[in-house]
Amino acid sequence: MRYPVVIHKDPNSDFGVTIPDLPGCFSAGSTIEEAINMAQEAAECHIEGLLIDSEPIPMPSDIEVHKDDPIFKEGIWALVEVDMSKLSLKSKRINITMPERLIKTVDQYAKRYGSSRSGLLSQAVTEYMASHQ
Repeated sequence: MRYPVVIHKDPNSDFGVTIPDLPGCFSAGSTIEEAINMAQEAAECHIEGLLIDSEPIPMPSDIEVHKDDPIFKEGIWALVEVDMSKLSLKSKRINITMPERLIKTVDQYAKRYGSSRSGLLSQAVTEYMASHQ
């Protein structure tokens, strides 16, 4: 999932990063690149904490939802990728039916990109749900 982040800088400070869709989640870095990398780590840790506490995970919204908020008017917008499959979600085996040709295509794609069938399908479902709220 790709979460929008807003980067801001005050004089004599590092670059601060706020993740509007994850209330209370923020980070910083001495460069914009470092700030974005730290924001990704902060988002993953924040979501990990929500999972541990059995709290719902806020889905990412479009930047347009937040860009006109006066709090963020001076900010630079970016997106950080959070790979939900790397977080400590308990997995459960399920049985689904799909056309054989689609299964072969999924397996080929997963192999090409270093994933598994389950990992690819989990990511696809997560991204689909995030984009169809």
